[in-house]
Amino acid sequence: MAKLSVEEIKLASRNLRGSILEELKNSALFFTSEAEKLLKFHGIYEQEDRDKRKLDRTTDHHQVMIRAKLPGGQLTPEQYLAMDDIADNYANGTLRITTRQTFQLHGVLKSELRETIQAMNHALVTTLGACGDIVRNVLVCPAPTTKPQQQAVQEFAFTLNAALYPQTRAYHQIFLDDTQLIDDSDIIEEEPIYGHTYLPRKFKIAIAYAGDNCVDIYTNDVGLVAVFDGDTLAGFNLLAGGGMGMTHNNDETFPRLADDIAFIRPEHVLEAVTAIVTIHRDYGSRENRKHARLKYILHDKGVDWFREELARRVSFLFDAPRPVQEFEVYDHLGWHEQDNGQLFLGVYVENGRIIDRENARMRSGLRTIIEQFNLSVRLTCQQNLLLTNINPADRPAIEAMIADYGIRTVEKISKMRRNALACVAMPTCGLAITEAERVFPQIISEFEDALDSLNIGDSAITARMTGCPNGCARPYVAEIAFVGRSLEKYTVFLGGNPNGTRLAKNFLDLVHITELVPTLTPILRYYRDCRNENEAFGDFVMRVGFDVLHALVNDPDVKLATGD
Repeated sequence: MAKLSVEEIKLASRNLRGSILEELKNSALFFTSEAEKLLKFHGIYEQEDRDKRKLDRTTDHHQVMIRAKLPGGQLTPEQYLAMDDIADNYANGTLRITTRQTFQLHGVLKSELRETIQAMNHALVTTLGACGDIVRNVLVCPAPTTKPQQQAVQEFAFTLNAALYPQTRAYHQIFLDDTQLIDDSDIIEEEPIYGHTYLPRKFKIAIAYAGDNCVDIYTNDVGLVAVFDGDTLAGFNLLAGGGMGMTHNNDETFPRLADDIAFIRPEHVLEAVTAIVTIHRDYGSRENRKHARLKYILHDKGVDWFREELARRVSFLFDAPRPVQEFEVYDHLGWHEQDNGQLFLGVYVENGRIIDRENARMRSGLRTIIEQFNLSVRLTCQQNLLLTNINPADRPAIEAMIADYGIRTVEKISKMRRNALACVAMPTCGLAITEAERVFPQIISEFEDALDSLNIGDSAITARMTGCPNGCARPYVAEIAFVGRSLEKYTVFLGGNPNGTRLAKNFLDLVHITELVPTLTPILRYYRDCRNENEAFGDFVMRVGFDVLHALVNDPDVKLATGD
């Protein structure tokens, strides 16, 4: 029997139902291939612990990862505590912050999947649409505010999430209803935006303030950059066509930054974004999933075609994008004043993993602080979290608790570590070729030693690592990126800039993990000696050029001029 394509599976699924409900009831430890693909739409990835499989191939080690959908990364105190409880009761005892402002739970068993989803639902947390060929979690700058116009910008994350939500009742019927359905074979809800085969591939949206690129706005399918006239929200610069994923040795796939498309008024945001989603629906490839993202439509058909097609699908006239100030990336770590007299604290979470370790009991500490002071939480695109609405009088007590639990404050972290991101990779991600999260802290330590030895330890170089080329940690806009290539070997990319508005380029291939930092140390030395004043590492790389840098790597003793 021929294997069904993803498009055939979606079409036959009765709006994402498929055989999931029946398979949840059987004794198998894993799902069929068809059900596994539909589960993604419900925020669930089937995985296998490859570490355990190596040790014992006689036992099944399947499990699932569950991803929440949290627009803007916002959680009430009750929701955070509920997710922490769920991590203990059903998952592997950790919470993982993603680069898209949400939580992942790892290690959930198929037999407890339905209970886990129900526990999340009781906390008003859903997983529907967190994965799959659908609009994913909508990002927005997480910094808390009480200013009406900035609140209006952040509210668009919730507005777009609700408007672009699928209409299917499958999620409810499969995971939440406790009564046996009599017959749902004829229940096919209308999906006016998606249709019955949904989108060709995933779709990502982010919202930023002009000047603050903390959401990596240009890496999204759609970006909205809020533009203010004084204290008035004038509208948004609309971007389209960004995306990070690629496939090694496939020139038809590549990372791409979004294009500036138009300036639109706030009242037109919903119509414009919905229209772009339908363009992706109608023109994205249904035959080649590797070439099915919106970015390839922009690349293949051109920006002018895209503007014309968008204009045809909306009822308003849009203007040219407005000039805005140059972007910077604010990670919002450390103590900050909110504009209502309260404080918020940005807490650094290495690679997003909230876990208790021997000398740093972050998970226990965060739970105690949130519980005791009733603090709301916001997750960031840098895999960190913000504790918000803090009474200034409580700051000393919170600082003491942070010290007691061994949670590192931002002052105790190097600038390079502060900027680092890594994906989950081994042992659970089925796409991982190499390690990422588990080894990157040590790689950053090696960088710190190298920079200290060169007397440039304060360099704020942005480095990222992924276990495969799909780019979940957005490596292709980093100044230094390591992308999994084969066992313990990486492709090295250089030349992104600190504000996330330039793509890095392929510099070296198949570099062994033990050689990553030694290979780049001659370049770091050259950076120390030949950089311009306040020149970022990525800007330096692009100025001197790869020919010079390749000469350094091949012969680190070579003497080179700056190339000015």
